[in-house]
Amino acid sequence: MTLSIRLRGRWLAGVTAGILVGLLGFGAPWAWADDDDEARGAVYSLTNAADGNQLAVFQRDDQGGLTPAGLVPTGGLGTGSGLGNQGGLVFGRRERTLYAVNAGSDSLSVFRIHRDGPELIQVIGSGGRRPISLAVRHDVLYVLNAGGAVGDTDQISGFEIEEHGRLEPLPNSTRPLSAANVGPAQGGFSPDGATLVVTEKATNLIDTYRVGRDGYASGPIVQMSAGMTPFGFAFNKQGYLIVSEAHGGPAGGSAASSYRLDPDTGMLTAVSPSVPTNQTAACWVAVTRNGEFAYTTNTGSGTVTGYSVAPQTGALSRLNADGITGVTGGAPIDAATIGNRFLYVLTVGSTGSQVVGFLINPDGSLVSLGAVGGLPASADGLAVQ
Repeated sequence: MTLSIRLRGRWLAGVTAGILVGLLGFGAPWAWADDDDEARGAVYSLTNAADGNQLAVFQRDDQGGLTPAGLVPTGGLGTGSGLGNQGGLVFGRRERTLYAVNAGSDSLSVFRIHRDGPELIQVIGSGGRRPISLAVRHDVLYVLNAGGAVGDTDQISGFEIEEHGRLEPLPNSTRPLSAANVGPAQGGFSPDGATLVVTEKATNLIDTYRVGRDGYASGPIVQMSAGMTPFGFAFNKQGYLIVSEAHGGPAGGSAASSYRLDPDTGMLTAVSPSVPTNQTAACWVAVTRNGEFAYTTNTGSGTVTGYSVAPQTGALSRLNADGITGVTGGAPIDAATIGNRFLYVLTVGSTGSQVVGFLINPDGSLVSLGAVGGLPASADGLAVQ
């Protein structure tokens, strides 16, 4: 049976940061998701608007339904168009802090998540140009700056996470990618926090950095991707890295690869190289908390491809022969899971963007929960709690 995501209330714009309950209309406090997949929580995205970036908030009920709950200004600017990224919106410690990129103003925003909604507590420079992706490890955050797209240099820069989640630049922490303009897509930490991974779309390379206890990254160690156009990725619970591959965008020609990461050297070994999605432009990846299933969103096909992930080897097996595990309607541009039960996908269509929800069955198959809209076509990033 298909369930509908309920629409209640309207979007509220121009909210002053720090004024939460009355203007945003969150109403009664929602429960924290924490370890209970069925608990209520929230889904977040960014408008990425050039005239003022905003955090879009949806309340999530225990059946996966979403209710628009308002917009909170980030204090920065978006670009007004897609960023070709994953990880522009990430949680900090115990999901009480939310970090966002302002790609149009070269800054980051820090939100504290209270029981009655998010509060903007800091806006800080990203340490470079065009921030697109964020990675958090305990008390360290790294930002991937795609400066090469705007006449500067692609790089990563580090920050210390201080009390209440505020950021302080980590001196002399900036590190290069393989070259100055490589079309980076995502930066993210391994589960143990000892390795930082960055994908490069234009060069078919994956960079890894060893990160010490002091938060400083060394590298990059530059490695060839198993397939063309490595894009989004996620580590599963068992520590295997699953990477989507757009393969340049040919019809039906995208794939996903899994890798084993050597925790001592930062080197990657392909386990399942380029397992086809049989769909077009696989760009984003989300995995279930138990590590059993991984999903790619296929921008050119408007679909989701599910894979089972072998717990002992990390090998990928497509759940559906045709690669269609779910249909998103619009062009999917980001994805996130909550526990083992729900998958949410950000899609772009002719009239704007929306968030599409799916129930994840025990066998990894998906049941549509419908969609909720109201976001501009420039929307970017997806985070779920």
